[in-house]
Amino acid sequence: MSAQKIFRTSDLARAAGVHPNTVRLYERWGLIPPVERTRSGYRIFHQSHLDCLKLARKIYSAPYPGRGFRALGNEIIQCAVADDWSAALEKARVHLSVVEAELERAEAAADLLEHWAQHLTEAADDPPLSIGEVARLLGVSVDIVRNAERNGLITVPRNSYNGYRLFRRREIERLQIIRMLTRAGYSHMAILRMFLELDAGNTRDLKKILDTPRADEDIFTAADRWLTTLQAQQKMAREVVGMVLEVIESGRIH
Repeated sequence: MSAQKIFRTSDLARAAGVHPNTVRLYERWGLIPPVERTRSGYRIFHQSHLDCLKLARKIYSAPYPGRGFRALGNEIIQCAVADDWSAALEKARVHLSVVEAELERAEAAADLLEHWAQHLTEAADDPPLSIGEVARLLGVSVDIVRNAERNGLITVPRNSYNGYRLFRRREIERLQIIRMLTRAGYSHMAILRMFLELDAGNTRDLKKILDTPRADEDIFTAADRWLTTLQAQQKMAREVVGMVLEVIESGRIH
């Protein structure tokens, strides 16, 4: 059996396409296996370190999607660091299935939004509901309904006599859309962006608008462009499955 190839820090960094300081950082974070040292203190790396380093780099390459997805990615890395690549493959496949389910839900919510926008309810004379009645109807707290109004997602007519909010079918439908999109992962900023366009008369391309921050949105999060984030996460998750399979099939497991 041939001897294992030995990498110095600079060699490993070059092979992974990173700075040597990144190698040291990943070592400190436990994202690669424990590193042996020579008597003079130099680090000794092997192929297992390169495999784990490349895997961690790939998992962290996609836009940050939230703690749940990142936790799944970390589990894959830790299985690889422990040289349990079969478990890493199992975790990678779970990660991919979770991402694809989330993407499917986000796509479905956006499609329902566009269908709703093409069939907006005309003003009706149906009896208005109070904020408490609407909250019970939607299964949310009164504060959530109020916050939708505070955040500019909905404008609710008020009784001119006592100032009470008057929720009719149009307002209730809008709240249902807000709730659906929020549950599917879209941010309030993305929903507000979409409603601004809808209220201006644009009932087309709402799915694209949900996913495209405006020029005046100087700070945005992954949920402000949720579809793009999930699509990038899906691409990464598929590549991670391929990377883990490649290590297993190559026989590099120790």
